[in-house]
Amino acid sequence: MSLQDRLDRMTIEGDLYEVVDATTHKIRCFACGHRCLIKEGGRGICKVRYNEGGKLRVPFGYVGTIQVDPIEKKPFNHVEPGATALSFGMLGCDFHCSYCQNWEISQHGRDQDAGRDPTPITPKEILRLAHRYNARAVASTYNEPLITTEWAVAVFKEAKQDGLRTLYISNGNATPEALQYLRPYLDAYKIDLKTMQDSQYRKLGGVLQHVLDTIRMAYEAGLQVEVVTLVIPGFNDSPEELWQAARYIASVSPDIPWHVTAFHPDYKMLDTPPTSVKILSQAAEIGQEAGLHYVYAGNLPGRVGDFEHTFCPNCHEVVVKRHGFRLIENRLKSTGGVCPRCGTRIAGMWG
Repeated sequence: MSLQDRLDRMTIEGDLYEVVDATTHKIRCFACGHRCLIKEGGRGICKVRYNEGGKLRVPFGYVGTIQVDPIEKKPFNHVEPGATALSFGMLGCDFHCSYCQNWEISQHGRDQDAGRDPTPITPKEILRLAHRYNARAVASTYNEPLITTEWAVAVFKEAKQDGLRTLYISNGNATPEALQYLRPYLDAYKIDLKTMQDSQYRKLGGVLQHVLDTIRMAYEAGLQVEVVTLVIPGFNDSPEELWQAARYIASVSPDIPWHVTAFHPDYKMLDTPPTSVKILSQAAEIGQEAGLHYVYAGNLPGRVGDFEHTFCPNCHEVVVKRHGFRLIENRLKSTGGVCPRCGTRIAGMWG
């Protein structure tokens, strides 16, 4: 039996779709911004959501990978610093980024060298693992979680009943319907803002405006939103483009943390050099100058000065100290999330 056949057996009827034509069994999926129109027997762009007899079948009841991570690795710097997150992912993606670090699972159905044997598991078993490893959060990550949202919600329902945080690590190609479906069960949403050039986004399989809209919709829905831009030399590292990204995020809210992270060659982008400390620091400085209260430089621990720490935007006191993914000091835990020096509320979820 092929991997695809095994995956197709681990599916249920999805919630995020509508029937377009009952006679021809044509349906439309709205789990992600592609809003795929899927004919009988066809698949969406993600390759894992498919039409069987006029019903949308979606992934359920397995993981492609599962492990325990520091919450800062996701990265979330404003959700319970120092916590561990049980991270799980499935297979497939609605983008095809040439530098994807998780291409082995995300590019299933698109790259013949991608794919991984699924491990059957239930939401309750995931929660038991979370408790075994003292995780305070569960995170849908590694592949694109939007395309497996029904599965994530099943896990998150169990997690919320146990008092755990719930996290999405996503490319941000969402829809209002998917966010509404997720909102009762989701705490925090990390969104990749990959570039401010729509032409570049389309090469990756996306549309810039969809991601910009998701940042605003997720923030207005009350989720803890953190935005990440992987700074890639020659792709999105010009000062003009970084200014555009920072200004847009600030226009939604200056309290949204912006992580500018260093690129390392991977997958099909092996000839592009790693991001230098100088370029990464300049990107972080642009974020600060654009008015963002919380800017972080990642993937170069110990080499980016104060850009690993959290500062009070009012009095500039250091309130959380870090080295890479390691928490050194969290002064907000005992204050309920307010600056111990001036009493300013620091945006985030502090326990």
